[in-house]
Amino acid sequence: MTLHPILAALRRHKVAALLIVLQIALTLAIVSNAVFIIGHHVQRMMRPTGMVEEGLIRIVQQWPAAPSGDDDAAIEKLDALQRADLETLRSLPDVQEVAASTSNPLLSGYIDGYVSLDADQKGQSVHVAYYYGDQNLRSTFGLHLIAGRDFSADEIRHGRAAPGSPVIIVSKPVADRLFPNGNALGQTVYQDGKPATIVGIVERLQNPRWMDSDWVYNSVIEPLRQDDAWTGYMVRARPGRTDEAMREIRKALFATNPMRLMPEPYAGIHTFAELRARAYRSDRGIALLMGLICLILLSVTAAGIVGLTSFWVVQRHRQIGVRRALGARRIDILRYFQLENLLIAGSGAIIGVLLAFELNHWLMTHYEMTRLPPHYVAIGTVAILVLAQASVLVPARRASNVPPVVATRSV
Repeated sequence: MTLHPILAALRRHKVAALLIVLQIALTLAIVSNAVFIIGHHVQRMMRPTGMVEEGLIRIVQQWPAAPSGDDDAAIEKLDALQRADLETLRSLPDVQEVAASTSNPLLSGYIDGYVSLDADQKGQSVHVAYYYGDQNLRSTFGLHLIAGRDFSADEIRHGRAAPGSPVIIVSKPVADRLFPNGNALGQTVYQDGKPATIVGIVERLQNPRWMDSDWVYNSVIEPLRQDDAWTGYMVRARPGRTDEAMREIRKALFATNPMRLMPEPYAGIHTFAELRARAYRSDRGIALLMGLICLILLSVTAAGIVGLTSFWVVQRHRQIGVRRALGARRIDILRYFQLENLLIAGSGAIIGVLLAFELNHWLMTHYEMTRLPPHYVAIGTVAILVLAQASVLVPARRASNVPPVVATRSV
């Protein structure tokens, strides 16, 4: 089959063909970038925190009548309230472990700083987020300790949150950045100018900033039980007893001391699954919206191809009958429309590839998007061509079924 009759037919229907070409080009450009955005948000939602999240419960509360000063008496009063809560929680039958904790992954509030190899931070330094907790924090989180040890009870300080503990546990990315040779354990580093010894290294701990950053796993655990009017605890329920543990926790805490507040939604008692769902609510919404846009665009493009080809089949009814009378087989008619559509879709795909990268460049300039990987456009091109060929199949088969007798009836 030669291309001459196909090109001649397309020249007679330039406007309709051009509209389909532009529709395919725009669909490819938008869908490629939308799928890339969907993949980006899904990847972020699936990003591991480093913790064993199953059975993990977060408690955030406020002491409304607690002393607000920084004097020793106020600090000791706040710490006594917190220690009483910890003992109450440990005594519950469905609680496996409990730890004082001021922050956790996916919770926006955190303190950050820099860990360096020298006090004046002129050498290598790493941007980190600080976690404050007691000797049970690492095990309650379920973090994988790959080197060193946990904090001992006598290493736990209490008071206001501030970097400065003589011993720390760091995540592996921090250790690798500071000591590429792998000898971080036991080394002395400086937290905002204050010396500290690395006594433990955990495999991974996502910082509380769940948005994209180049330091997403740069975390440091400080042995500090933070004393404040707002307190937080992390509880690990026994396997399969999370719901029961949550009910017990609320009753037990208010029985111990009813003078506390747990204002929702950011305070209260929540499973970590709830915190994850809340943190990634916008990501999930964007992914669903982008998916709906892709579905609409692809459906409209497919409908346009089907409609245009069906219209052309009706217009060319007599010509098809003549070709059949001259010996054209059904497969020849089918191939004719498939090839014609492939030329249109291929032209649209070429323009769409250029538009996809231009759209991505615009998004990078105005919305801090990352560069669109070429394989997204390649996959999108293949998908749009397959969709185009599948869309034309029904009207093309209808055309191939036109009998030769139509040619004589139309004369």
